[in-house]
Amino acid sequence: MNNNWWRSHGVWRILYMLFLGQVVSFVLALASFTSSLIANLGVDAPLTQTFFTYLGLALVYGSIMLYRRKRLLVPWYWYALLGFADVQGNYLVNKAYQYSSITSVTLLDCWTIAWVLLLTWIFLGTRYSLWQLFGSAICVVGLGLVLLSDAGVGGGGGSKPLLGDILVVAGTVFFAISNVSEEFFVKKKDLVEVVSMLGLFGTLVSVCEISIAERETLESVNWSTNIILAFFGYALSCFMFYTLTPYVLKMSGATMLNLSILTSDMWAVVVRIFIYHQEVDWLYYLSFALVVIGLIIYSKTEKDPVSEPALENGNTIAQYQVLNEETTASGNEALDT
Repeated sequence: MNNNWWRSHGVWRILYMLFLGQVVSFVLALASFTSSLIANLGVDAPLTQTFFTYLGLALVYGSIMLYRRKRLLVPWYWYALLGFADVQGNYLVNKAYQYSSITSVTLLDCWTIAWVLLLTWIFLGTRYSLWQLFGSAICVVGLGLVLLSDAGVGGGGGSKPLLGDILVVAGTVFFAISNVSEEFFVKKKDLVEVVSMLGLFGTLVSVCEISIAERETLESVNWSTNIILAFFGYALSCFMFYTLTPYVLKMSGATMLNLSILTSDMWAVVVRIFIYHQEVDWLYYLSFALVVIGLIIYSKTEKDPVSEPALENGNTIAQYQVLNEETTASGNEALDT
């Protein structure tokens, strides 16, 4: 087989998309690992963790916006709400690492998909196929096994695993709000504006909340090289995640992204076994298998939903198409993009 055959069948493009998807998955797993490491080093400052990420996004992409000298396509106050929601999501999920294991957090952040389904159904008028709902239901069942394991049946890691799980689920609600808002903003077709404004208002919200909730904590931290490197690693990995995710969505869509970031949970299990030397309960493997099956079913039928008219633009009607998380990050978890 020569290069012409590979090129004609789009194999190189598929491989390139798979590569980008795995880069996103790796930086997501790296963000989870460094956040867990910060907690294990005795630092409880989730807002400060994400502050440096938002600051980096604001400086880099804000500079591009200033160079362009263009007016915002979306009113600033909507970006303020987006920044607030994203900060709360990151805060709650990062806080969960103080109480729960990295495996539980990375699996439970998939709850964002369920909330996105609900919010887009209510506010954006998006309609989903029965297969998509079925796939999401399987994911929920799988994630329920994580809760069962952390309740004591399987002995999940962490000092207060159930509290950690609750924080993650609460964080996914804010991630879903952030993702649905980004779905609206992406229709304006200016990803640089979305990322820069997210960074700007994320920075402002973080500064306000840090001054209220984490000032005393930061004063009591005995800063060491390991702690500084962990903060730097978290900020860099999240910056990469917020930067790369929009381009993966633009190039290959949410289907390839969702299938790609599934491996971030596998990385998390590897970290827990080989770095923290913790045992993984069999319920985790069953849970992960169900999550994979559910997300594949959802992703395979992603183009099926019928969206109702959502935004008039002159004589044209813009249709919404579902964008999933993983965004993230959560995380991200999700740019959340």
